[in-house]
Amino acid sequence: MCVTRTSAIRFILALLIGLAGVVCPGAARAQSIGIQFSLDRPIDAVAAPFVMAASNGLFGAEGLNVTINIASGSPDAIAKVAAGTSDFALVDINALIRYRGGKDKADPAPIKAVFVLFNKAPYAIIARKSRGISALPDLQGKLLGVADGDLSARLWPAVARLNGIKLSSVKQSQLSAAVREPMLSAGQVDAVTGFSYLSAINLRDRGVPADDLVVLKFSDYGCESYGFAVIVNPAFAAAKPEAVRGFVRAVIGGTHLAIKEPAKAVDQVVSRMDGGSRDLELERLRAVIDDNILTGEVRRHGLGGIDGARFERSIDQVAEDFKFRKRPSATDVFDDSFLPPINGRLIN
Repeated sequence: MCVTRTSAIRFILALLIGLAGVVCPGAARAQSIGIQFSLDRPIDAVAAPFVMAASNGLFGAEGLNVTINIASGSPDAIAKVAAGTSDFALVDINALIRYRGGKDKADPAPIKAVFVLFNKAPYAIIARKSRGISALPDLQGKLLGVADGDLSARLWPAVARLNGIKLSSVKQSQLSAAVREPMLSAGQVDAVTGFSYLSAINLRDRGVPADDLVVLKFSDYGCESYGFAVIVNPAFAAAKPEAVRGFVRAVIGGTHLAIKEPAKAVDQVVSRMDGGSRDLELERLRAVIDDNILTGEVRRHGLGGIDGARFERSIDQVAEDFKFRKRPSATDVFDDSFLPPINGRLIN
């Protein structure tokens, strides 16, 4: 009888433990942290690290439930993070430098980047060789199309100065982003400012021969700028620092996956686009990985960080076309405390 009672007690305990194991996952899900994450433009190949982090459960493994929303450019994405309607955003870090410089705000929100995705900015001038342009100095005497709000155009004065080019020697035509590639394709301008992975690939897709295009990357002509970076709402970072670290770890993991398997990453990206071309986005992702993400600096020091001296120089270059109310320092713009150690950021 005693044995039977003991066995019964053991059975009940085992059952309770089993039930506890069943309900624990549900409890974990109930405790997951909801995250609003803004992209500064519609999803394309650049979003691959975030899409891979989501589709492969990397955000979930960090206890994060991430919802992606779309902003209308980096200034709008920064404003969403400042207002707290987004917790994180992917923005051009040079737009953040201008925001923190406070030209329009005496006391801007202390937003900082916590992870740099693009170690080199994609700023470029895309030109036609048939128009007599094969290097940056050839732009003198030519007509350069500049799209409204184009981020590359903001750094053009600094790049021109670095290369001894007088701005007055290059004629400029203001145009909308919607007609930038068509006007270059039609020969109505000799060159345009833009992103290397966007305009050049779009022009080839429009039928412009690849051997007639030249992509003059600002990074090849002395531009020190970093590019896209993840920013975080300062109140969220202060209240939930482990969630910020988890978000960064998941993005690093998603970046690794996008680099390792770009074709699979593009499949996931295109499935979230409205009429996206798989071939076009695969070409775009490979260009982004080679030119902007997987640089020599990143191979040496890992994903996500910055070189402080280089970043200070990049702030000075921003000042070529922007009057700071108060010049921000590198530490005003970037916080490396949420990054994992270097061995967790190196590319294998």
